[in-house]
Amino acid sequence: MNIIFFDDENRDHLLPLTFTRPSAKLRCGILTLEEKWLKRLGETEASYLSQDYLQKKFPIKETGDDWFINPCVCPTEELVEALQSLEDHQSLMKDDLLIATRDSRHFNEDEELDTEVLDFEGELNYISRPYHLFSLNGAELEVDFDLITAGRESAPVSKTNTLIGDRIFLEEGAKVEAAILNSSSGPIYIAKDAEVMEASVVRGPFALCEHSVLKLASKIYGPTTVGPHSKVGGEVNNSVILGYSNKGHDGFLGNSVLGEWCNIGADSNNSNLKNNYEEVKLWDYPRGGFARTGLQFCGLIMGDHSKCGINTMFNTGTVVGVSANIFGSGFPRNFIASYSWGGASGFSEYKFEKAMKTAELVMSRRNVELDEVERDILQVIFDKTASYRK
Repeated sequence: MNIIFFDDENRDHLLPLTFTRPSAKLRCGILTLEEKWLKRLGETEASYLSQDYLQKKFPIKETGDDWFINPCVCPTEELVEALQSLEDHQSLMKDDLLIATRDSRHFNEDEELDTEVLDFEGELNYISRPYHLFSLNGAELEVDFDLITAGRESAPVSKTNTLIGDRIFLEEGAKVEAAILNSSSGPIYIAKDAEVMEASVVRGPFALCEHSVLKLASKIYGPTTVGPHSKVGGEVNNSVILGYSNKGHDGFLGNSVLGEWCNIGADSNNSNLKNNYEEVKLWDYPRGGFARTGLQFCGLIMGDHSKCGINTMFNTGTVVGVSANIFGSGFPRNFIASYSWGGASGFSEYKFEKAMKTAELVMSRRNVELDEVERDILQVIFDKTASYRK
């Protein structure tokens, strides 16, 4: 199968997380949306139909018999079977939601479908807003855990740990010592070369991905996922860290999503519940304003390369764009534009070259290069978001 993952009409509602990546690269559960589909389909690679400025890093490869898949629809066994039965010029939909198209012609999601439509009547999880990543994380973590561990045995768990429940899986090379792991409320998955340091307390569902670390005496409430190459400490509840980000110190992160290359300063906290217990509204880019979430608990959504200084306080339902630098006392506003520099007392523009110098230093610590392709993407985002900084 030549798989092409396409960004659907809700791509802009997933900003700022999709400023820097196709929606297929988002993470919910243990795996990215792309990895879920590829693993179930028995495939190892795919290409992407995304924004023009992302195509150099995430190119499209068409062969003439292509399977265009909406990655924001999380796959199930029933859904995969329905998709695999598609013939050329057929599409799979649920109500008005396009799930997949098999077509020998170039596909454009914005054009009216010129294919035979098959209806899918099963249940599915669909990610169309950033907060869906944490609100659906528990269900997807359960599914991913079963998918990844089926027919396999966990690596031995050290006797220095206290184990509650039997849904704990360690990959070879994982390190866990003198921790409390409680899987009675959901599975716990520790990936290869990940480490849980002493005195940490973890209540599942929880996933710690490759080369990530839970620092000493961390307190983790599920459903939480820490993506690869990340460091986490303090208290975390129902949050998703896409990867390559640090929240290494005390402080609270709850009902939140962090992109890549983010850093949360020591003793920083976000609120995830309004004082009056009312529904949380969240900044929505296509709307150009705040939109209802239907959620009582909603914390921080932070785009790639953003940072905050020590003791930063984020109000309930705060959205931070790409490459923002936040510091100082008091609560900053709950929408912070990309390339903003400042805090509660006000913001100025974070100069592009200054932001790139920081990004280069941060990425080099993980032996990742800030190349021209990545710089070009970040330059486009800088230009696209200029109006928000006025």
